[in-house]
Amino acid sequence: MGDDEFDYEDVTVYTLEDAAEEKMLQMQNECTFIWANKEGWPVGVIMSYVWADGCFWVTLSSQRARVPAMRRDNRCAVCITSKGTKAGPNQTVTYKGTCEILDDDETKSWFYPALAKALNPVNEQWQKNFAGFLDSPRRVIFKITPTQRIGYDGRKMGEATSKWVADHGNQ
Repeated sequence: MGDDEFDYEDVTVYTLEDAAEEKMLQMQNECTFIWANKEGWPVGVIMSYVWADGCFWVTLSSQRARVPAMRRDNRCAVCITSKGTKAGPNQTVTYKGTCEILDDDETKSWFYPALAKALNPVNEQWQKNFAGFLDSPRRVIFKITPTQRIGYDGRKMGEATSKWVADHGNQ
């Protein structure tokens, strides 16, 4: 862009930097998980997650519609926002990925306590109780491995807008 141009249409120049993204992923504990139903329509729900080993980990009962949908087609998406965290305002990232359905004891033994800690980092008794509630017969864990990302840092756009207005006035 030239000095006199300001393009509100192209937000690709306001990408989220790796360090800011990692901070947001660690501080946030909710994502929007998106999949396609059997008719091919996109569907999304808010889920609690743990970010570990470069993957998103979520849990749900195997009777939820997401489970057979992921067995049919394991492609999915995850959206995260910094809203409600101290990571900084107006940050988002969306990932396309693949989902693996797990129900093994080894995964459950580290994931349930990790999720409980992510949801309530200060109350150890609550964490222990919640992890115990999660350990139910029909519960599965989704391991979502990102394959592509789209990051956006609205703070950068805000700074660029403020600079343009300071240099050019509110034309």
